Amino acid sequence: MTAAAAQNGPAMSDWMTIRPEWIDFNGHLNMAYYNVLFDDGIDDIYRLIGFGADYARTRGMTTYVADFRVRYLRELHEGDRVRCAFYLLDHDSKRFHSFQELYHEDGWMAATAEGLTLHVDMDGPRVAPMPDDIAANVAAMQAAHDLLPRPNGVGLPIGIPRKA
Repeated sequence: MTAAAAQNGPAMSDWMTIRPEWIDFNGHLNMAYYNVLFDDGIDDIYRLIGFGADYARTRGMTTYVADFRVRYLRELHEGDRVRCAFYLLDHDSKRFHSFQELYHEDGWMAATAEGLTLHVDMDGPRVAPMPDDIAANVAAMQAAHDLLPRPNGVGLPIGIPRKA
């Protein structure tokens, strides 16, 4: 595997810049574009595993997100630079559970996202086991990330707290 297994921390995306067209009438990043940032950030990290556009084109396999939950922690504005941290929390032969953190260039966390992703054979499309080489890359990243502290916010429930 590439650098992902050798890292002392989560996998990190390249830096991304908040575009003017992503700003809503409240003057900050529209909620939909947090998803865009998480999705673009994961593309950088997918290359470490072997996923991505080349994988889909050459091997006829890809990933589909089955569940994705975003927590908005702090506003982002036009021109801000951010990047994603990626933690692989769990996996099996056909899916993986991940957690992402979106960091501003000044070091503070703007948002988190937790997802369940499926490995898909595009001929179906249908959920299918990962090929051995990709499964080995995922397992290597998992082994590296198992050594990291579990990120704050994993598995949080959603709802309105009520007093007893």
